Amino acid sequence: MSSESVPRLQPSLETRRLILRPFALTDAPEVQTLAGEREIAETTLNIPFPYEDGLADQWIRTHRRDFEQGRVAIFAIVRQSDGLLIGAIGFVLTLNHGHGELGYWIGRPFWNKGYCSEAAEEMLRYGFEELNLHRIHAHHFTRNPASGRVMEKIGMQHEGRMREHVKKWDHFEDIEIYGILRSEFERRA
Repeated sequence: MSSESVPRLQPSLETRRLILRPFALTDAPEVQTLAGEREIAETTLNIPFPYEDGLADQWIRTHRRDFEQGRVAIFAIVRQSDGLLIGAIGFVLTLNHGHGELGYWIGRPFWNKGYCSEAAEEMLRYGFEELNLHRIHAHHFTRNPASGRVMEKIGMQHEGRMREHVKKWDHFEDIEIYGILRSEFERRA
């Protein structure tokens, strides 16, 4: 498996209520607003707080090149009903090993509506059926069990805890590791 396995243009994906599409620069202000909330930043490893002007633009500008090089596949999560951006979901890809690391965030006004599980389920399908991945894994801070519930809902298995594995805001965090193999996904389908 190589970066040639990834299509040149990132697709848009659809679920019952959502569209997962490539980000556009016009999304930057909404990304800054949603991801810029402290509650989002404190439960993710790489989202800063405060979320400075221009950071969303810089982030979005990397997506196309990194997708074309087979390194990431990052999607805006948009509601079909009104086109509203509600979050982000994607993979960091390691194609030579056939795996992707799933990551996501949902804006606080859209929590507890099942959007994250719906988007994550579609990402599993996309990863296994279209990117031909063998394994998808994800992690969350131990103090953010809601993220783990999403992983469990989509059929990922808890594989362990890494104690004080990452540092967020001068504090070492335990992380919970989840994973799913293509064969397990196919049995569920």
